Amino acid sequence: MSSATTGALLEVEDLRVTFGQKGKRQFTAVDGVSFTVNPGETVGLVGESGCGKSVTSLAIMRLLPNRGNTVTGSVRFAGQDLFSLSDGEMRDRRGRDLAMIFQDPLSSLNPVVPLGTQVTEVLQRHKGMKRGPAKTRATELLDKVGIPDPTRRLSEYPHQLSGGMRQRALIAMALACEPRLLIADEPTTALDVTIQAQILALLRELVVDSGTALIMITHDLGVVAGLCDEVNVLYGGRIVERAQRHDLFKVPRHPYTGGLLASIPRLDDPRGRRLSPVPGSVADNIPWDSACAFAPRCSSAIDTCRTVTPDLVADDAVPDARLLRCHNPLPVDGSQAPTAPADPTTTTEAS
Repeated sequence: MSSATTGALLEVEDLRVTFGQKGKRQFTAVDGVSFTVNPGETVGLVGESGCGKSVTSLAIMRLLPNRGNTVTGSVRFAGQDLFSLSDGEMRDRRGRDLAMIFQDPLSSLNPVVPLGTQVTEVLQRHKGMKRGPAKTRATELLDKVGIPDPTRRLSEYPHQLSGGMRQRALIAMALACEPRLLIADEPTTALDVTIQAQILALLRELVVDSGTALIMITHDLGVVAGLCDEVNVLYGGRIVERAQRHDLFKVPRHPYTGGLLASIPRLDDPRGRRLSPVPGSVADNIPWDSACAFAPRCSSAIDTCRTVTPDLVADDAVPDARLLRCHNPLPVDGSQAPTAPADPTTTTEAS
């Protein structure tokens, strides 16, 4: 079904990414991921490191290395299959229609080029603007994302900026051409809590004001609580639970989702409460062919979990439109559900 029919801006269908050469050891990083993003919607991809979040985003943007991997499935943006575009056509799309904010702003910015040049290049490349108007627009963008004294900052190099300013500069570059879809890959991981809250508040404000669709990639459910409309929880390269944010936090159904929530500390936790980490760690190559990949770490696992691969199906036990990949989900009464994390933008802004 095309995007024109569904009204979706982005449709990812059965996306698979495998690293390694045929006949040798291979690693499947993304295994049949499907989801949609509507105009103005914020969709979260959540999970531990190694679950396939970032590889999914790089595959969507066609930024994976040309060698050593196999990408199958389809990614349709505004009805057009991005995988069918030539490299030149995709370069024209990137920055103009789709943009991405990367996790580490220092390594994402060119260290030997002034910030102003990096921002104006985007405008000149995709908007065809002359240098003078592009510089004026770059100043406006830096001011919009909250960088003080933007005119002076244009002549500075990335190492002269704080971590928060560098991340704001990346956001300014990503928004320069007013893209219809923005992908943010762990944009606050390297920042302190105060700056994190400011960046998240900025992203939320920009999404509301511009109507830009946003894919938020994070391991932090606190970030999801303050930003996302729909949440996709990934484990072992597959989506294990999909629900609207409020429904997911109210009644998490997959044990992995419940474990992620239980591992988050809260300021209003009772004194002496111990965190409940998810036991074990993500395996290097997780087998889904004959079992649930989360079964070795799951306290709710039953014999079926170790012998039958669960499908991602509608969860009829809850009233919301939820998809679940689990043979023995958490109870619907929420008796095993931890308290949802607080919105980090609200708690910090209030202080």
